[in-house]
Amino acid sequence: MKPRLCLAAQIITRMILRKLKNPGINIESSLGSDRVSPILSTPSTAFEGSRRLLSGPLIEVALAVKTAVEKGSSNPFLVFDDATGRVIDLDLRGTKADVIERLSRSPRSVVGRYAPDRTKPSEHEKEGASEPRGRGRPKLGVVAREVTLLPRQWEWLATQPGGTSAALRRLVDEAKRNGIPRQQRRSAQEAAYQFMLAIAGDLPGFEQATRALFADSHSRLAQCIADWPKDVRAHVLRLAFGPTDRSTRT
Repeated sequence: MKPRLCLAAQIITRMILRKLKNPGINIESSLGSDRVSPILSTPSTAFEGSRRLLSGPLIEVALAVKTAVEKGSSNPFLVFDDATGRVIDLDLRGTKADVIERLSRSPRSVVGRYAPDRTKPSEHEKEGASEPRGRGRPKLGVVAREVTLLPRQWEWLATQPGGTSAALRRLVDEAKRNGIPRQQRRSAQEAAYQFMLAIAGDLPGFEQATRALFADSHSRLAQCIADWPKDVRAHVLRLAFGPTDRSTRT
């Protein structure tokens, strides 16, 4: 006997079918963002060969690909995560409800060397829980770790207000604030590169385009990919430099 869909998948299935009849419906606003799985709402883009099929939440993109495949298209389909530029593998077997059910399932986290079991307290937490609380300042949720610095760096930290630990925390917070724009640029470049690698790796000028991308040169990149298919070219520039760039608007 075929298992019944979970309640969330049933609700989302009904909303998807309504949207197919009425494209003006917004699924997230109709259900509430807290009821839509983060996986289902992942910003994604599907390509049919070199033609952009659809950009939008993953569930809508997946169903659009399924519909195109069922219509007998012979072109290859690739679905990309807009945040990372990487290909998303989809299982489109069965009905649309089956596809929605599979996408609705939360991925299981694997407990291993780099993914500890968070359901069990760590040794540090056990020690902290067993120690009696004394008078003084409350715990701030900080974790003790070993830090290795040069003598002159320790001397400088010792002169900072609030002590060494407070100074280190301020330095970390400041570095995070100042590094966000640089990190965002790097993430955008990496997403564009992953997309280019998957869909345009055999196109002429790929290596030159890659160098221009990581040199953060919009004009050079646009020149290198000028002969690429229109939709591929537009998506590369959108991932690399953002959707507000005039050259990516169609």
